[in-house]
Amino acid sequence: MKIFPAIDIKDKKCVRLVKGDFDNKTVYEMSPVEQARKYKDYGFKNLHIVDLDGALTGETVSLDIIKEIVNKFDIKIEIGGGVRNLESIKKYTDAGVEKVILGSAAIKDKNFLKEACEKFPNKIALGLDAKDGYLSVSGWRENSNQLTLDYLGEVKDYGVSRLIYTDINKDGMKQGPNFKETSKVADISNCPVIISGGVSSIDDIKKAKEINNRNIEGIIVGKAIYDGDIKLEELVKELDA
Repeated sequence: MKIFPAIDIKDKKCVRLVKGDFDNKTVYEMSPVEQARKYKDYGFKNLHIVDLDGALTGETVSLDIIKEIVNKFDIKIEIGGGVRNLESIKKYTDAGVEKVILGSAAIKDKNFLKEACEKFPNKIALGLDAKDGYLSVSGWRENSNQLTLDYLGEVKDYGVSRLIYTDINKDGMKQGPNFKETSKVADISNCPVIISGGVSSIDDIKKAKEINNRNIEGIIVGKAIYDGDIKLEELVKELDA
C-alpha cells in the first residue's frame, strides 16, 4: 500500500480545504518545500500535491515550488490542479514529476484525456472527484451531469496509468474514506486506484490495506497529518507493515 502524504498549495503556503471550499480553509505555517522535506525525512516515497492556485486559474502557478521539491528530494510526486493543456503537462513532466493529474479538463473533454495519455505514456493520472455519485469539475464548484462509473467505463481504455478517486462529501471532514464507492471504481478501472478524502486515523489506513481489491494501489492522507490526528512515525510504519 503506497501512502501519499498531501500538500495543497495556495499563495505559496500549505493549506487544507473542507470539501474543496476555498472560503473554508486552514493555512499552515510550514512552506510546501519544508513539508516535503519532512515527509522525505520520515521515509515517505510518494507525495500528492495540488496547486490550488492552478485549479482556480488553469496555469502552472506553483511550478517553481514543484521543481524545487523534485530537485531537492528523491521522492515521487503526483501533481494536479488546473492542468488543462498539453503544454502544462509537458512543463510538469520536464520538471521530473512522476504523474500529472488531469481532472476537470479530462472530464469536460475526453479527447484531451486520450491525447494526453498518447503523448505522455505512463505519466497521466485521472482525478475523479465525485459527489453523490456524480463527477464534480472546476475546483468542485460545478457538478457535471456525468455519473462517475459511466464516465470511467467510457475512458478506461485510454491509457491512464493511475486513478485518484475522491469523495467530496468526505474530503477534509476526517470521517473516514468512502471505501465502498472506491472499491466499485477499482472494479471497473484498468489501472491502479488511489483512495482519497476523509482519512481520519491510522485505522483508516489499516482498513484500506484490508480491502481485497488488487487494483487499489494506495491512499492519500492530508488534513489528519496537519491536525495531528495521525503521527508521521505511526503512518510510516504502515508502509512496511
